[in-house]
Amino acid sequence: MFAMPPATRALILANVAVYLLQRFAGPSIEQLFALWPLGSGQFQPWQLLTYSFLHDPTSVAHIFFNMFALFMFGRVLEQYMGARRFVIFYLACVLAAALTQLAVQYAASEAEPVVGASGGVFGVLLAFAWYFPRERLFIIPIPIPLPAWLFVTLYGGLELFLGVTGRQEGVAHFAHLGGMLGGALCILYWGARHRFS
Repeated sequence: MFAMPPATRALILANVAVYLLQRFAGPSIEQLFALWPLGSGQFQPWQLLTYSFLHDPTSVAHIFFNMFALFMFGRVLEQYMGARRFVIFYLACVLAAALTQLAVQYAASEAEPVVGASGGVFGVLLAFAWYFPRERLFIIPIPIPLPAWLFVTLYGGLELFLGVTGRQEGVAHFAHLGGMLGGALCILYWGARHRFS
């Protein structure tokens, strides 16, 4: 029931390995591989993907919840899509999240770097709700199971609210939304290509 297919396992292991490296190597890893804003003087093109393998080295919760969600939803999607397509999808969501975050930071003149797999994970959440909308999810502390489509819709709405109001500082809410947007565009593109091929 909880077997992990190869791509999901590889992504989780890569994230955990990089997290441990961060703990021992110190801030130099973030300087090179976190996603820095365009006007910071520290932005490099590879950061559009590498930021997603870094996490807050002072917080086990940050990587734990991202990897737990990737385990719970990523393995189902990989079994549905296949390993190659799943990896392409995940990285497309990571890239879309990065581009969204860079645009928001540029508009707001922010200079903080971004780390974390959340953009890719939010894309995975959206895809799970897209392909399995009636699947029931138990979310603590809500006492009743919610269908996947409702849970993801509410979660996306909460992210938009928190991003616009700025009530939860230090969290890249627009990167999360960008990951969802990238996931939706990827699914729509594949659907259109299939219909017209």
